[in-house]
Amino acid sequence: MNARDTPRPVAIIGAGLDLGAGRRGVDMGPSAIRYAELEARIRELGHKVGDWGDIGSPVPEATEVGDPSARYLVPIMHACERVAGLVAEATGQGLVPLVLGGDHSIAMGTLGGMAKVHGAGAALWIDAHGDLNRPGTSPSGNVHGMPLAAALGVAGDAFVSDAYPSPSLTRAALVGIRSLDPGERALIRELDIKVFTMSEIDRHGVEQVMSEALDFLRGAPFVHVSLDLDAVDPMFAPGVGTPVRGGLSYREAHLALELVSDSGLADSFDVVEVNPILDRANETGQLAVELVASGLGARIL
Repeated sequence: MNARDTPRPVAIIGAGLDLGAGRRGVDMGPSAIRYAELEARIRELGHKVGDWGDIGSPVPEATEVGDPSARYLVPIMHACERVAGLVAEATGQGLVPLVLGGDHSIAMGTLGGMAKVHGAGAALWIDAHGDLNRPGTSPSGNVHGMPLAAALGVAGDAFVSDAYPSPSLTRAALVGIRSLDPGERALIRELDIKVFTMSEIDRHGVEQVMSEALDFLRGAPFVHVSLDLDAVDPMFAPGVGTPVRGGLSYREAHLALELVSDSGLADSFDVVEVNPILDRANETGQLAVELVASGLGARIL
């Protein structure tokens, strides 16, 4: 049964963390997405929705960098633990957690909270990047390039938390990939994941790729959908910190989320890396709302 048949209540959780990113500004992402009338759009689809507010998060100017190979990891982990607590509470109440980033490191908290309730699950990772770096392989030391490795339990002991299980994922499907570092390529060969690059989308189309990805995730204790707006081509999503040309078109992105809704598999969502400083008149924030709506059941007809 899909999202259009059973509109489940949604809990919005803001996580405006930008310690994991290389550029400032994604801390304002939750506000930009809310300003684009997220709550009203979800209500239009028949879902009850409650906004649970934002977690508190420190700013880089007042925070110790720590290990340069995993910059700001200690405060990032503390923020993720707060996200995990709210996500666990929401999903325990039968709500669909919708976490608004912030940089992609906050997904560690979303996945941790889901795993705390359901056990280690699966993730659909819609992104230009693999986010499979580890401190020893990251060219930048930015933690927003490591959350999937952390959730899969291969990033190292510093990413383990007492607040949620590690690993919090047993498998993942990555869609829209077009930028991988050497260490990520090596790790992909070792893990139970499927990677669908933009070249595969070009060859086979979004529908086939999404069908294979969702079939791979089916049957897990939970399925989480993590949407990084840089998966979409910068022509349509200019307000992201790490844009990569050649991404999903406007309609391809919507079709991907429509297919998520049709599958009925999604138990939680996060939407990350919206950077209003780099945006044009909140175009990327508005797109984020539109894509969330498609994932929750919005259709043209």
